[in-house]
Amino acid sequence: MKILFAASEAVPFAHTGGLGDVAGALPKALSRLGHDVRLIMPLYRAVEVERHRLDVVTKGIEVPTASGPQAVDLLEGRLSSGIPVYFVRHDPSFNRTGLYQSQSAEDYPDNAERFALFCRAVLEVCRAVSFQPEVLHAHDWQTALLPVYLKTTLRADPFFQQTATVFTIHNLGYQGLFPPEVLPRLMLPLELFTPAGLECYGNGSLLKGGLLFADLLTTVSRRYSEEIQTAERGFGLDGVLRERKSDLFGVLNGIDREEWNPASDPHIAAHYTVDDFAGKARCKADLQQRFRLPVKATVPLLAVISRLAGQKGLDLLRDILEPLMALNLQLVLLGSGEKELEVAFREAAAKYPSKLAVQIGFDIPLSHQIEAGADLFLMPSRYEPCGLNQMYSLAYGTIPVVCATGGLDDTIGQFDPVTGEGNGFRFRESTATAFLQAIGQALALYREKALWPRLIANAMTADFTWDRSARAYEQLYRRAVEKKGGQSRNYSGK
Repeated sequence: MKILFAASEAVPFAHTGGLGDVAGALPKALSRLGHDVRLIMPLYRAVEVERHRLDVVTKGIEVPTASGPQAVDLLEGRLSSGIPVYFVRHDPSFNRTGLYQSQSAEDYPDNAERFALFCRAVLEVCRAVSFQPEVLHAHDWQTALLPVYLKTTLRADPFFQQTATVFTIHNLGYQGLFPPEVLPRLMLPLELFTPAGLECYGNGSLLKGGLLFADLLTTVSRRYSEEIQTAERGFGLDGVLRERKSDLFGVLNGIDREEWNPASDPHIAAHYTVDDFAGKARCKADLQQRFRLPVKATVPLLAVISRLAGQKGLDLLRDILEPLMALNLQLVLLGSGEKELEVAFREAAAKYPSKLAVQIGFDIPLSHQIEAGADLFLMPSRYEPCGLNQMYSLAYGTIPVVCATGGLDDTIGQFDPVTGEGNGFRFRESTATAFLQAIGQALALYREKALWPRLIANAMTADFTWDRSARAYEQLYRRAVEKKGGQSRNYSGK
C-alpha cells in the first residue's frame, strides 16, 4: 500500500512529545511489512538541515490560501531505515523559535492558519512528487484539516479519489481552537461553522474536523478510546466520538527497540539483557554518580521523566515528598513544565540533597540513563492516552508504578506474588494516598530478593514493539480503503 504520514513533528527531526515518537517510528515498522510509506512535516527552525542532510527537491510549489497562492519549498531527508521524509518550507509560518508556542509558552495566535497552510501544502506536495496515497494518515489537530479538505473543497479532485483517510487522536485535550472569524482564512465553507461542523462551544476546533470527516479514527490505546467517549474525558467532543463509535479504534503505541534497547543502547554505562541483567547495577551506580547521590546498590532508586503538569499527576508526587523522603530510598526527576511544580521540586532537592535530585529540562541521553539505572519508574498521570515511558521502563527492567488510566491500564498489570504474574504496580484513585500506597507495595516487593528478579523478567519480556502495532494499523488501513471504496461523505450537518 502507498501510505502518507502527515504529522507536525517526528523524531529525530523535531518533537515535543509522544506524537513525534510515533511519527518517527511507526512508518519504519510499516515499511518492514512491505508498504511504501512516506512522511511529511513542516520545516521548523529547530530542524538541523545540514546534520540531517536535507536536500531541496522542488522550489516554489504553489499552495492556495485565502490571501492568494503561497510558495513553499520541498526538502527531502530520510529516516534511519531509508524512508523518505518530506519537509515543507514556508518561513513565515514555520521559521520560529518554537513549534506551536512562543518562548513565553503562549500558543501562536495564527496556529490555525499555519497548519491549514501545511495541510494544503501536503496535498500539493503529493501532486508535485506524483505520489497518490491509498491511505493518508493524519495526526492530531495540526493535520486534522486534511480529511476536511478532501471531503469538502477537494471532494471532486480526481487525484485523491482513491485516497482513504485515517485520523489518530494522540491527546484529545489539544484541539486547535480558533475564533469564528478565522474560518474564512482556512478556505473552508462557512456552513461548516455550526455545532454539527467545526464549531465547538463558540470556537472552531480543527481537531473536530478530523473526527467528523476522516474515514476511520484511531487513538493510542484501547482504554483511552473508551475514556474519550465519556463526558469526563471527552473535552466536549464525547458526543461526536460516540456517534462515530463504530469507526473508532484503539491501537496501542509501541516503542522503537532500535532506540530503546538495554542490550545495545549507546547512552548507558553497561549493556544487559533479560538473561543477564547484571549490567543494570552498573547503570544504577552511574546514575547515582551523575546526580551526585550516594552510590548505594541496595537503596531503591525511583525515577520520574515527565512534563511537570497536573495531567501527569506530578502534584501528587509533590504532595507525598515528605513521607517519601522519610523512607530509605532515592528519587531522581527529569522534566519541565508548570513553574510552581518546578520550584517545589527544586526546593525539595535542596532540602534532601542525599535523597532527591532534580534536573529541569529535557535530555535524551540522560533519559536513557535514567531508564536503565532506576529500580522503579513513577507515572501518576490523571489521564494518559497511551504513554511511552512505562514501555521504555519495562524494556529496561525498571518497574512502573502507574495510575490505571488510558494506556497505562492497558500495559501495566499488577504483580501478583502468588502467581508471579504482572509487570508493575497500579493504583486507581488519583489521590496522593493511593499513590503512596502503591509505591509502598513496590518497595516492599523490592526487598523480596526471590521475587524481584521474576518481576524484572516479566517486564523485560513484555512485547510492546511497533511491529505489533503496525500489523494492527495495516488491518485498519485496509478497512479504511474498503470503506472509501467509491463512497464519499457529503457534509450533511451530521
